[in-house]
Amino acid sequence: MSRNFYILAASLVLFALISGGMSLVPSSFQPGLPANGSLWRTVALFLLLLGLVAALVGVMSHLFEQVDRRSEEARQAARRKRREGPEQ
Repeated sequence: MSRNFYILAASLVLFALISGGMSLVPSSFQPGLPANGSLWRTVALFLLLLGLVAALVGVMSHLFEQVDRRSEEARQAARRKRREGPEQ
């Protein structure tokens, strides 16, 4: 599950970099597109923020999956130890 958030974060950051680059291109090279660089910078900022949020959600999701997996392993180890305990 966290891998999907990492991929989403990477694609959003890539688009943010492209939008940031578009703000540096002169308006004569982009006919029909918004010539105002502040619009491109605003879009880049929002995409970057969304990418960072997606990365944070991915990290937190990965941490919770790891905690769940380790607690399940500990439960199984405790169950095995209880079964074998009185005989030793």
